[in-house]
Amino acid sequence: MLRTDPYQPALPRVLLNLALFAAAWLVCVVSGAKGLPWLGVAAAAAVIWVHLRAAPRPRREGLVIAAAVLLGALWDGQISGHGWVAYAGGTPMRWLPPLWILATWAAFATLLNVSFRWLRGRYGLAMAIGGLSAPVAYAVGASLGAASFPDRFVALSVVAVGWAVSLPVLVALAARWDGFAADESAPPSAQTRQSEAQGRV
Repeated sequence: MLRTDPYQPALPRVLLNLALFAAAWLVCVVSGAKGLPWLGVAAAAAVIWVHLRAAPRPRREGLVIAAAVLLGALWDGQISGHGWVAYAGGTPMRWLPPLWILATWAAFATLLNVSFRWLRGRYGLAMAIGGLSAPVAYAVGASLGAASFPDRFVALSVVAVGWAVSLPVLVALAARWDGFAADESAPPSAQTRQSEAQGRV
């Protein structure tokens, strides 16, 4: 049974969260394709700054973002190292993805405790969403010139499997290090005020 979640982000907050991530992802991909990865990194950093400013406990959200970057380094490093995906501009090391890819993982982490909060406890659904949506995102990135696939079917299949595992893991970690949850150590009145303030964000 799912526990009642005291923090329910308002629709404007969810839409802003999605829009900021989409913008950061697009800038990362296009700048990577054009050989200007620092633009994508700057865009992701701006989105993360906005996200952390809105979080009542930003250090916890920082842990979520750091975990996503680490997972992205491991996973995208594997698919690039094995030659399943070739990123524009190459990689700094064989088993390490380019910086703009890591920036997309960092920006994606800002969704987990806001727009994707409803996925908590629904790990089968998270697997399905990760496995179905990630190949589409990678294919779109390739169409923009940010990546290429020596074997498209193999590449997108591997991406699907990887994200079917990665998204549930990230959802679980985000729930553990939730920077938007009410502070359980605070007195009830303070928790109530915090919940009301979060509802307006």
